[in-house]
Amino acid sequence: MKGTVGELGEFGLIRELTSRLTTTPAVRVGPGDDAAVVAAPDRRVVASTDLLLEGRHFRRDWSTAYDVGRKAAAQNLADIAAMGAVPTALLLGLVVPAELPVTWPTELMDGLRDECQVAGAAVVGGDVVRGDTIMVSITALGDLRNQEPVTRAGAQPGDLVAVTGWLGWSAAGYAVLSRGFRSPRAFVEAHRRPEPPYHAGPAAAALGATAMCDVSDGLIADLGHIAEASKVRIDIRSGAIDVPSQMNDIGQAVGVDPLQWVLTGGEDHAIVATFPPDVKLPARWKVIGEVLNPSALPQVTVDGAAWTKGGWDHFGDIES
Repeated sequence: MKGTVGELGEFGLIRELTSRLTTTPAVRVGPGDDAAVVAAPDRRVVASTDLLLEGRHFRRDWSTAYDVGRKAAAQNLADIAAMGAVPTALLLGLVVPAELPVTWPTELMDGLRDECQVAGAAVVGGDVVRGDTIMVSITALGDLRNQEPVTRAGAQPGDLVAVTGWLGWSAAGYAVLSRGFRSPRAFVEAHRRPEPPYHAGPAAAALGATAMCDVSDGLIADLGHIAEASKVRIDIRSGAIDVPSQMNDIGQAVGVDPLQWVLTGGEDHAIVATFPPDVKLPARWKVIGEVLNPSALPQVTVDGAAWTKGGWDHFGDIES
């Protein structure tokens, strides 16, 4: 499609965006009315929201609009799954400059739609506003399907710590991109389009997970959230975590210990959870540590010692 957002106009843009959407049985009223209506059979709604700002969370020279759409949806839908819920719907708030080509927001919507389809959800509405820079705001909704939510506060001493999904791939991809390269492609794509294990969240809840979190800020940082909320200490066994050979190669090329990416790199949106020690975990879950009684040591340790560097803090400018 040719032209700019300003030439198409607000309502023309909305029509173009909504025409690209699909739906699910949970959507009773979709885009086009004052608000959407989404079925909530459980009578409880799990909700999460997030922002992506151009130049801060994505760069147009690194990622296509479609990539940004997939990533924006994934990071919010992963939060829903990490509560043990099934994603159902997504709402979009979009700020764009008038001179932006129309193809950018339409491709963004394609990415949102396709990632929602992976998770079993649908885009059900939103808003568009003119602004000086691109900002994408996402609200995701989910249904607990008669399960209790799995929060960060339930870990108990003696529990196992297990993870499913990728760790460190996005951070390794960021390192590659920041040095002007585009390969190894698998790691670059992991940074552009994370692949959260959506179905693992509700499955973990059914298995009896005591606490759970998606890995968005880094494994140590996110386990720190669980440790703080649960008032426990967590110890990770570094030898239990697989580091792919290609990640080792990237680390050697850029002078970084790849374990740093695995332990502190965010935005992979793997799911980490704690389980009672007698639970038989499916093969997709990798046991990487244990929950201990609180002590004077840091709340998360690696091989019994503090790991002091890394993790992501939006206001502290700490990045892996």
